[in-house]
Amino acid sequence: MESDYSGIMPGYNHQKIEKKWQRIWEDSGIYKAKDSVKDKKNFYHLVMFPYPSGNLHIGHWYNFAPGDVYARFKRMRGFNVMSPMGFDAFGLPAENAAIKRGIHPRKWTYQNIKTMTGQLKSIGAGYDWSRQVISSDPDYYKWTQWLFLQFYKNGLAYRKKALANWCVSCKTILANEQVVDGKCERCGSDVLQKEIEQWLLKITRYAEKLLQATDKLDWPEKTKTMQKNWIGKSEGALIKFEIRNSKFEKNSQSIEVFTTRPDTIFGATYLVLAPEHEIIKNFQPEAGPPWAENQKEVEDYIKKTKTKTELERISQIKEKTGVELKGIKAINPANGEKIPVWLSDYVLASYGTGAIMAVPAHDQRDFEFAQKFNLPIKMVICPNPPAGRAGYPEPVCPVLDKAYEGEGYLVGSGQFDGMSSEKAKKEIMDWLAKKGLAEKKITYRLRDWIISRQRYWGAPIPIIYCQQCGEVPVPEKDLPIKLPEIVDFKPKGKSPL
Repeated sequence: MESDYSGIMPGYNHQKIEKKWQRIWEDSGIYKAKDSVKDKKNFYHLVMFPYPSGNLHIGHWYNFAPGDVYARFKRMRGFNVMSPMGFDAFGLPAENAAIKRGIHPRKWTYQNIKTMTGQLKSIGAGYDWSRQVISSDPDYYKWTQWLFLQFYKNGLAYRKKALANWCVSCKTILANEQVVDGKCERCGSDVLQKEIEQWLLKITRYAEKLLQATDKLDWPEKTKTMQKNWIGKSEGALIKFEIRNSKFEKNSQSIEVFTTRPDTIFGATYLVLAPEHEIIKNFQPEAGPPWAENQKEVEDYIKKTKTKTELERISQIKEKTGVELKGIKAINPANGEKIPVWLSDYVLASYGTGAIMAVPAHDQRDFEFAQKFNLPIKMVICPNPPAGRAGYPEPVCPVLDKAYEGEGYLVGSGQFDGMSSEKAKKEIMDWLAKKGLAEKKITYRLRDWIISRQRYWGAPIPIIYCQQCGEVPVPEKDLPIKLPEIVDFKPKGKSPL
């Protein structure tokens, strides 16, 4: 049944009345927070600052309305509440939108801020607008630059060449999360892997601290597990494999692999390198022996890999691809066997050493790869202990239709037969270490954070590039280094500054 309130509140003009009271609230500074109030505890309340896209939408209300309710609740509980508002104003979307409309990113951004400020005020939320933050204001990004200088002075900000997701249209690098099915989430263009000079923050230095702090967080266990997996601590061994060309036995090199399962090394039947691994350059004819006999095939595969993102490459559901470095062999340091060397895109140069010892009987990805390319599968861990006399491997191992990734007891592993996986990890590690072929190692999945972009609309990095002196940090007294009002800001694949 519908209700008719016209008789109770005839001619109610909500827009007029709301504007009246919002003006009174603003003029009286009712939501302007004081730094401190006697007998009241301070409460800092922050909702995620919106990106100035032009107009608010329903998603903004989902974010701001509950936040405002909570801020009001804390005021009613007697807290001195500071609830600021601002705009996350720098970034690729504003620049792309400005290019599309033929206007400067600054003009586009600040027009939108003006519009959205009016819209935000119209909802009557209790924001302290005197504390407004706009990340593209020099007064704000002065402190972005100051923080960068502190990182740089302490060896936490550095520049190097590294592979990154590259949008061919936006002409800038993208985070993995900005790539969807091999396309840029912003413009839909293809994303390639490209080596480019870029600035990074050394967050890997804090991997262990981050991991230990996770348990102290008041987060759901599922979320904490995701965080730990993202940091990805692995304890294992760094093992050295000798690399030879069958035609040049005297000319050999070595490559290190990281493994958490040294107990499976006797089952390593091939080696896999990331297609962008540095050692690949040594397998080209101009580098001298050893080199791969199928150089053209190898080069074509490397080129194809560059069209894939890291997320695509490590996907568990994608078909395994690879190419053998024909004529190149690795020597298994445990048993002296010569094993083939392959390139495959499921191995990443940025994780571990960029090379793995493939044990297809005990790793599912290796198992699928070995099945596809008809490579040997040698089981060296059985789930059940050997029967009979110690060290004698009875046929208790199951027939494999998939990799057995659990622990158990060693078979086909020389003097280590019958030993438990747990014990064998240490024994084999120590055995190889005495030969100078292994060492203990801890690695993390966490990567250093790429912070530079090859675009205009962002905070300038406060570094002077001098041909004689190299990188020179800008003195703190000269901050902020303001973003210049350049006319040609269209992307060209490198920073316009």
